[in-house]
Amino acid sequence: MLSALSFQQNIKQKIVFEKITRRSFRFNLLIAIGLLVVLGILFFSMLGIITRHNETLKVPDVRRKNVKEAIMLLEKAGFEADVRDSIYLDSIPPLSVWEQQPETGAEVKVGRTIYLTVNKVVPPMVAMPDLEGLTFRSAEMTLHSRRLNVGDTIYKPDFATNTVLQQLLNGKLIKAGKMIPEGSNITLVLSSGTGSIENPVPDLSGLTYLEAREILSASNLNLGTVLIDASVTDTANAFVTKQVPPRHNSIGDLNRVRAGETIDIWLAATRPVKDTATADSSK
Repeated sequence: MLSALSFQQNIKQKIVFEKITRRSFRFNLLIAIGLLVVLGILFFSMLGIITRHNETLKVPDVRRKNVKEAIMLLEKAGFEADVRDSIYLDSIPPLSVWEQQPETGAEVKVGRTIYLTVNKVVPPMVAMPDLEGLTFRSAEMTLHSRRLNVGDTIYKPDFATNTVLQQLLNGKLIKAGKMIPEGSNITLVLSSGTGSIENPVPDLSGLTYLEAREILSASNLNLGTVLIDASVTDTANAFVTKQVPPRHNSIGDLNRVRAGETIDIWLAATRPVKDTATADSSK
């Protein structure tokens, strides 16, 4: 009795299975396509909500604000914020926002990332360039390329007009290649050209090297070539034995020079003996 009942149930299950399996492949394919179409319609109808399509906001101005405050303001306004780069400027406080992208007032979508450039706390070190001999414009461009600034400009008579004669940092000469903080102010000593008024050549004979250099500086003249005798062991205290141009010309008249011109000197270990007659005539 039980086995007959089980047999009948098996027959019914087989009939149901055969009905299902007899459904055409085309019918099943149509059902699958219908499901995909419904899912696609749902996805694209929700896409505008997900991406906030057509929702835009104006980017607020966060420049010169502290980076923490800037990020808080941007997030409160509906944006994301990311620090993209850093720079060093002595004109704004450390950790202040120097630049933002997109810029202030731009119309962008809600949730857009605003990239920030922030001022560094500690200035990086850069190598001091060699500016001597460059024109002022070239020196200025070279400094800016290293993120250094032009400080004071001092003019000194010299034949090479408007060229850099010396480079100073904090009032002291600074050599090319020395590492200095980015943003430093470099003082440039520039040539103003030679003067228009001619003055008598100073008499340097018998003076020490240091004394001669002071006399030339006071007369707005430059020290040219220095030729040192082999007997000299202390250059600073060596004596000037010859100069070009000399105090007098070949007929005994005073030679004259303009401010900014150079004088070459010869140094020796012993003081030269001056001709009394020549010394009297030079007064």
